[in-house]
Amino acid sequence: MRRFLLASVLLAAPAMAAPDAPSPILTTPDARDVLTYARPEIARVTHVDLDLVADFASRTMRGTATLDILARSDAREIVLDDKGLVITRITDGASKPLKWTVGAEDPYKGAALTVAIGKARRIVITYSSSPDARALGWLPPELTAGKRKPYLFSQGQAINNRSWIPTQDSPGIRQSWSASITVPADLVAVMSGERLTPEGEAAGEGQRRYRFRMDRNVPPYLIALAVGDIGFRAVDTRTGVFTEPTDLDRTASELSDTGKMVTTAEALYGAYRWGRFDVLVLPPSFPFGGMENPTLTFATPTIITGDKSNVDVIAHELAHSWSGNLVTNATWSDSWLNEGFTTYFENRIDEALYGKERAATLADLSWDDLERDLKEAKPEQTRLHGDPEGTFGQLDYTKGSTFLRTIEYTVGRARWDAYLRSYFDRHAFQPQTSANFLKDLRTNLIQGDRALEEKLQLDAWVYQPGLPANAVHVKSATLAKIDQMLERVNGGAPFASIDTSRWSTQEWLRFLNGLPRQQSAARLAELDQAFRLSTSTNAYIRSAWLVLAIGNRYQPAIASAEQFLPSVGRNLLITPVYRALKAQGDWGMPVARRIFDRARAGYHPVTAGAIAQLLG
Repeated sequence: MRRFLLASVLLAAPAMAAPDAPSPILTTPDARDVLTYARPEIARVTHVDLDLVADFASRTMRGTATLDILARSDAREIVLDDKGLVITRITDGASKPLKWTVGAEDPYKGAALTVAIGKARRIVITYSSSPDARALGWLPPELTAGKRKPYLFSQGQAINNRSWIPTQDSPGIRQSWSASITVPADLVAVMSGERLTPEGEAAGEGQRRYRFRMDRNVPPYLIALAVGDIGFRAVDTRTGVFTEPTDLDRTASELSDTGKMVTTAEALYGAYRWGRFDVLVLPPSFPFGGMENPTLTFATPTIITGDKSNVDVIAHELAHSWSGNLVTNATWSDSWLNEGFTTYFENRIDEALYGKERAATLADLSWDDLERDLKEAKPEQTRLHGDPEGTFGQLDYTKGSTFLRTIEYTVGRARWDAYLRSYFDRHAFQPQTSANFLKDLRTNLIQGDRALEEKLQLDAWVYQPGLPANAVHVKSATLAKIDQMLERVNGGAPFASIDTSRWSTQEWLRFLNGLPRQQSAARLAELDQAFRLSTSTNAYIRSAWLVLAIGNRYQPAIASAEQFLPSVGRNLLITPVYRALKAQGDWGMPVARRIFDRARAGYHPVTAGAIAQLLG
């Protein structure tokens, strides 16, 4: 595969682009991103400078975006991505007005913003976001932990940032960025870059300005912002925790191993290249477990369970600092290069830090998810390389990581680790495709060994549906004991006869998901009474219980769902509950709609849109 770096002419890219130089653009057909309107082979954005005001009254970000452009000598226009932006003016760097047009709107992709640049290589766009911008979650004070001040956070992945940043919103078009963000004086702004003014600067009456910089080239979905009543606690010299002050003590305690995780990851696959690794724990409406924004991972408060049993989420987001952030899937057809690699790497961090059995437990539970998704998906949805965002459920994560683990078990850990470390070095700060990964694998690991090639079944893993026969299933002794307990209770033993006092979240999930889906009301009442599942403060346990109970039309569980669903915004935990209600037709759908109508305003737009689509 050839890689190209765009300049006045197209030049061959070096093996590893310097972080402060434009990263290469891949030009092979499989690297064409159908979810962007951009034509980066003609003109591309290399740097974005934002000067914005966070207006909580209008729920908009307004100001300017200054874009640096690298273009062919004959280029006369640049095409950007736009999702609902309200644009008032576009000029060149000397303030000369430029002509621009917005194309037809696609409900998901948005529209093409085409700017006639002529010979200009810097443009300034004056604009504001829409109040319903898909990337931005605006929370009233009552939906925060402190209940006193509003909150704003962004979620860029996969193509949401085009709703508040006019740029080329594609993972294959890496860009550096800088920002000046003005916010109400009693709030704090943080972003996924170097904090140039940690305490802020006076910016007029009742306002404060915060400035940030990211000199490394990143995919644009990783530009992230949060504004709120935010405190900070250091873990060590390069890691720390941000969250609302009322939650700072327990959050910092739960995430006290963050520094050790970074050191452990570096020992596996090389230096951490992003400076700081901090974690921002957001209000409950955050739609995901975590988001790997460079220097500042965003995380859901549902991982704070008091026993560190869910800090694997932080290990996962840290691992993205290599797979995803450092080496990035060029298109969303190859999301597994991001999530599958990271899930594998996460498990290796867990093993090194917490022991082999902990890692085996997590991998074995992931196998359960893999089997479930393979069973429920259409065949074409089970390929690693497929339609953009078209892989079913968690298969990018589970099938992708199982593929890499199978290679490890086949060639040996030492050889595999040496390869992966060199892979991250070779492709640092570059986009990647499945085809190019397989080419690299064949060149630098397989090296013409036909027997090994046949044994690994590389093309079957990446391009074919289903699960190849050589897949490695890691089994956990911890979960095997849970399976024994399941046999007992499924044979009629009282639930109260089981000692669950030391169970981790993972053990609970194996138990609850392993119970037969058909249960009597009396048996469900016994289960709930024994373990108080309807009032569990562990969101993972509560979600699994509600799916089981609702699947049996267990009416007493509805009150728990009424409280739980509006209080949690994480898709992984609430979507299965809404789906279970929907599956119960006339009994469940009125409940689902009633709860969603009340909860919707507190969900991030990503979550609200997904649930609205699910319920129809």
